[in-house]
Amino acid sequence: MSLLDNWTKDKQTKEGLYQEVTPSGKQRGCLVFRHNVGDDENLIRTYSTCSCQLLQSRPPSRQHHGECLGPGAPKSPPCNPAYYRPPPINPTKNYLLPTLLSLASSTPNLNPSSLMATRTESDSGPDNHTTTTTTTTNNPTQVATPPIYHLSFNQNHTCFSVGLQNGFRVFDTDPFKPSFRRELDTHGGIGLVAMLYRCNLFCLVGGGPDPIYPRNKVMIWDDHVSRCIGELSFRSEVRNVKLRRDMIVVVLNQKIFVYNFLDLKLLLQIETVLNPNGLCEISQNSSPMVLVSLGLQKGQIRVENFGSKKSKLVMAHDSRVVCMSLTQDGGRLATASSKGTLIRVFNTLDGTLLQEVRRGADRADIYSLVFSSNAQFLAVSSDKGTVHIFSLKVDSGSLASLTNDRSHIASEPIHSRLSSLCIFKGVLPKYFSSEWSVAQFRLPEGLQYFVGFGQQKNTIVIIGMDGSFYRCEFDPVAGGEMIQLEYHNFLNAENF
Repeated sequence: MSLLDNWTKDKQTKEGLYQEVTPSGKQRGCLVFRHNVGDDENLIRTYSTCSCQLLQSRPPSRQHHGECLGPGAPKSPPCNPAYYRPPPINPTKNYLLPTLLSLASSTPNLNPSSLMATRTESDSGPDNHTTTTTTTTNNPTQVATPPIYHLSFNQNHTCFSVGLQNGFRVFDTDPFKPSFRRELDTHGGIGLVAMLYRCNLFCLVGGGPDPIYPRNKVMIWDDHVSRCIGELSFRSEVRNVKLRRDMIVVVLNQKIFVYNFLDLKLLLQIETVLNPNGLCEISQNSSPMVLVSLGLQKGQIRVENFGSKKSKLVMAHDSRVVCMSLTQDGGRLATASSKGTLIRVFNTLDGTLLQEVRRGADRADIYSLVFSSNAQFLAVSSDKGTVHIFSLKVDSGSLASLTNDRSHIASEPIHSRLSSLCIFKGVLPKYFSSEWSVAQFRLPEGLQYFVGFGQQKNTIVIIGMDGSFYRCEFDPVAGGEMIQLEYHNFLNAENF
């Protein structure tokens, strides 16, 4: 039985975390939620994380039993001696709360406040130490900004994180606004910030010339207590971290480690070719998980299906792979090579090539690839300064339906904007005639930009290492140049 069986999923906000003392003297966790039952009325409901039972339901005017750890904590002292606030977390120790981690695996908006148990490194694994539219100028004025060491979206592009020389920032994308900032007590750079939707848990890695944390450690930051409550230590530099509700994936130079988020059990260890960019993608909506990583050869992709427990190797390109993206359900994979001219879309079930699109004729460094939520469009950014939107011509069904639809997809012609290709029935061709983007947006060349799809239909969000933020709209039918809807510099003083 899950606590979610007792919760109303719509409009729920975590109010705090308590520790309950039972008559036997044991402690068990309690979660308190403010549950909206109307426009002007709220209820405070307390659930036991052990028995999944509703312990209390009352209007917010009544006094809380205990002192809340999270935001919105009551200032009055506890009125029931059976509840108390646990002692402050010792930053030198790590704590494992499997029940709370189980809840975190059920919903992206839940805010667990402690985790990570200590493990010891062995030869088989690493150490675990535990909308209003604002239209502005198309040529924004360049301003001096502090150095950015990291920039990335969360899983659904509703916000993005920025790693700086003295902490990190989080911004909302639609509408654009600063969400919060964290300046750490110890001066030093943050080189990686991994978010779990809008959860209060972050994975931080030091970066810049003066990193605040060692580059071989993943620090688990709990924003409810504003401190690191655990760490993962490795023998080499951490290149990337991917989070999912039930998994945590750490990418090193030539290895990838996959852990169960509930108990930190090492589930899989993957060896890869040299991976300085930390390339790895995981599905977010599918259960079980699909993971894609580099293989052991140049241009090779490895697909791990945790349901079938099988691996699939795909020769995606002749040259090395520099960027990849996975649909939310893990059914389709997009890849780009160091040449940067062609983008290829594969079926992750059998590795077949579904579509090939062309960014351009000259070489380019691809910075980001991203599918839209419905897998109908693919956005690409590169050092050439143009963001491209491609229309995907294959069916956008779920991963489960790909097996049944594969023969249908293979026999269905894919029409290019410039030419058509004759396909023999039942045979997927090895080469597709070039297909070009349906929409474009021009940016300054030579700067690094990352793209994500907006929450509104046919919109994208672009963030740049120079502090720029764009929101644009594209026409999937007429195509052509996108319309700029919004511009901000998120490093301006007003956004700090």
